[in-house]
Amino acid sequence: MARKAKRAAARGKKGKTSSRAAKRKVTAKKAPPKRAEMIDLFTDTTPNGYKISIFLEEAKLPYTAHYVNISTGDQFKPEFLAISPNNKIPAITDRNGPGGKPYSLFESGAILLYLAEKTGKFLPKTERGRHDVIQWLMFQMGNIGPMLGQVHHFRAYAPEKIPYAINRYTNEANRLYGVMDKRLAKAPYLAGAYSIADMAVWPWLRYPDRQGVDLANYPNVKRWFDAIAARPAVQRGLKMLSEKVRTQPMDDKAKEILFGATQYQKH
Repeated sequence: MARKAKRAAARGKKGKTSSRAAKRKVTAKKAPPKRAEMIDLFTDTTPNGYKISIFLEEAKLPYTAHYVNISTGDQFKPEFLAISPNNKIPAITDRNGPGGKPYSLFESGAILLYLAEKTGKFLPKTERGRHDVIQWLMFQMGNIGPMLGQVHHFRAYAPEKIPYAINRYTNEANRLYGVMDKRLAKAPYLAGAYSIADMAVWPWLRYPDRQGVDLANYPNVKRWFDAIAARPAVQRGLKMLSEKVRTQPMDDKAKEILFGATQYQKH
């Protein structure tokens, strides 16, 4: 009788253990799946577009690029304006944005800050280091982009060659190269360590001859430029946009996000 009682107790204990294990399995199955990281990048092959593809490659953040053909007016289509109301590329949608919901952003500087904060990369955590980066990022947004854009226009694209405009913006381009050359004589990168500030400026300096600039006059800029150009992630960022984005089809999720973008824009 004692043996039978022991066997029954053992069976009962085993049954309870199995029951608890089964409950754990059921609970595990019901746990919500973790959302995959994915950035949808809507862009064209311009310096501002390259800023973002370079960051994404440097940070190893999964993304899909979608071509917005600014030469044929894609940037004015309502579906693109829903996420980029200033009709400029680039724009992104983060499928796993704040609160785990899709979130769209426009303006390349804002996108760089957002991605740097999201990943914890290329933006220092110290207050002083952070603001060192931000001020050089603003230098690009307020000076390098607008002024070099103007010199490109008046030297290469304006239907009428206007000497005053050409001289004005060529001189300003050289002044800005001089500002950077002095800074880079004191530090390897604009804010000390390699950061989003360098990623923002670098694509604008790829064709100094078009800006009326002789890079030999700015040896520190040249050293900095060559160091960044040699980075594998930078090369991938350029190659991806140059060779792939024009034929990159949108997947169904990207179409859903882009064509229904107004529901995600929280501004």
